[in-house]
Amino acid sequence: MYVYIRTRMFLMELKLFTFIFLIKRKATKTIKRPFSNNNKIPCDAILLTAGCGLMELRWDPIMAQWIIVSGKRGKRPLLPEGYCPFCPGSKEVPEKGWTVLSLPNAFPALSPNPPLPDVGGDRLYRSMSSKGVCEVLIYTPRHDACLADLTVENVRAVVDLWTQRFEELGKRDYLKYVFIFENKGRIIGVTLDHPHGQLYAFPFIPPIIQKELTNSRKYWKRTGTCLFCRIMEKEIKESSRVVCENGDFVCFLPFFAHWPYGVHIYPKRHVTALTDLEDKEKTSFAQILKTVLRKFENLFNMSFPYMMVLHQRPTDGKSYPYYHFHVEFYPPLREKNKVKYFASVESGSGTVTFDYTPEMKAQELRDTPST
Repeated sequence: MYVYIRTRMFLMELKLFTFIFLIKRKATKTIKRPFSNNNKIPCDAILLTAGCGLMELRWDPIMAQWIIVSGKRGKRPLLPEGYCPFCPGSKEVPEKGWTVLSLPNAFPALSPNPPLPDVGGDRLYRSMSSKGVCEVLIYTPRHDACLADLTVENVRAVVDLWTQRFEELGKRDYLKYVFIFENKGRIIGVTLDHPHGQLYAFPFIPPIIQKELTNSRKYWKRTGTCLFCRIMEKEIKESSRVVCENGDFVCFLPFFAHWPYGVHIYPKRHVTALTDLEDKEKTSFAQILKTVLRKFENLFNMSFPYMMVLHQRPTDGKSYPYYHFHVEFYPPLREKNKVKYFASVESGSGTVTFDYTPEMKAQELRDTPST
């Protein structure tokens, strides 16, 4: 009997030890990778060592916004010269049979299945899992092109891809905002020249969008009309800042422009997202996009760098009748080979300085050919 009891106790202790060991092993999440020659542990050998590979959201209590922390993205490898992962026939891209394509981002800042936060948060320093989606949106099989070079039909296919990804990801209950964008140019930090954009689907509403929502809601409640519609009406009426327009869309450099060539594109009909556009409007959208982008390319006879962002309603299931879908551009150039820096005043105080007039810069773009 004594032997039986001791054996049972030993087995229980062994199970407990095994359970604790597995829990610790899961928490440290060791990656199988050889150590370096100097016998030091590489930064991402153990995800939780010195926070090198962590992936989480951290709350900024001063600015009241989430910060995406991703320790591994800074270690993205350099690609071999002459290799493009977005060209047909590469590892993840079909050889043929496609015009536009969406792919999971190989180095995401957000993931549908993220690890638990490394740093235990408290009431001041909050943290949560960086649950979301990051995708690459390839515009064309052509490598030697940019969005401005594509046919209207191809740009329309890009618009359809944006719409499809917004609609599909917007159905996931853990995603609150689908943010579609494009970075173009080395000065922006782009390392892959193949024409492409990206999307980040957030588990929260980003602060700039939230600010737009708050102010447009206040205006809606006070006047019963859309703030963006009113701005568009005023810009069209005054006309001095309008760059171009067609039957369904207008492009203008706002009265309150932040960037020298930071144009906005608004649909003339009140819609809150790409999914609200009719078929004819999507083609009109593709047409005005191509027109604006050709003007950019011709302005200084160079590959024109920019950030392009699509602002749509959130996907949290709530109603936003006061919001208005629109596109914003943030080109970093103020003249040819001269950069508009968001330096101390802009970055430290949040106050934009504009060293020209929007009317002057809108005239430059208006006079630039779009062919």
